[in-house]
Amino acid sequence: MSILMSLLLGLVQGIAEFLPVSSSGHLAILQSLLSGENAEEHMFFNVLLHIGTLISICVVYRSEIKTMISDMFDFFRKRAESDLGEPVVLKPSARALLFVIVGTLPMVIVVFFLGAVDRLFANTAFIGFALIITGGILFVSDKYVNRGNKTEKTMTMLDAVFVGLAQAVAVIPGLSRSGTTIVVGLVRGFTGPFAVKFSLLLSIPAVFCAMIVELFRAIRGGINFPALPVYLAGFVVAVVIGFFAIQLIRRIMTKSGFGNFAFYCWGVGALTLILSFIL
Repeated sequence: MSILMSLLLGLVQGIAEFLPVSSSGHLAILQSLLSGENAEEHMFFNVLLHIGTLISICVVYRSEIKTMISDMFDFFRKRAESDLGEPVVLKPSARALLFVIVGTLPMVIVVFFLGAVDRLFANTAFIGFALIITGGILFVSDKYVNRGNKTEKTMTMLDAVFVGLAQAVAVIPGLSRSGTTIVVGLVRGFTGPFAVKFSLLLSIPAVFCAMIVELFRAIRGGINFPALPVYLAGFVVAVVIGFFAIQLIRRIMTKSGFGNFAFYCWGVGALTLILSFIL
């Protein structure tokens, strides 16, 4: 892998992980069509890219994450100290953490389909088709889904389950994780900003667990240590670009919707389909 390809993939990961265009699909397409390499050939590099965007989320939401954890521990402390008949209410931030945990549980299902999902990463025609489906989801949501008023104060356990199921389905390359989970959140009545926030917070445990699994697989397959400087260049780009991409999607959801991204996904999906049959 060249330094230029590493920087390009880091740029794509940083942008596409948070914008509703499927980072996994873009990485697989670029590695397959531009470099002629399968994603599995640089599995450790892909792990580093996901670590980079995970760091971006933690930096942006560091105060919220700290408050969520602190309030959850505070809840358990008060429960232990209170009388049995005295109710202890979860604070909104602690509720958000609980719902993030609940929303992560459907990812367990994905473990049974890892082999099938891995094979899809090498199928650029399928990825192109999935991107077209992503565009359709974004277009329909932009035109026909009204934003509600639910936040961490009013969302329900069922809301968390539905968004979590959407995240599990979106492991398919070409389906946008952020786009799918945000759209399902909007369908469930979330406000635009909270749909983005919950989607990104929900990605932390999912990406972390997937990263651990991929790391063991990369170690077992062998790490190309001479290529580490090249890999780290892409990692740094993913962290920096990811930080700004989060700010961008938060602004987009405050002022508009995902309509324009639908046309982008359709274009890239169609182009990928054409190239997959030509090359």
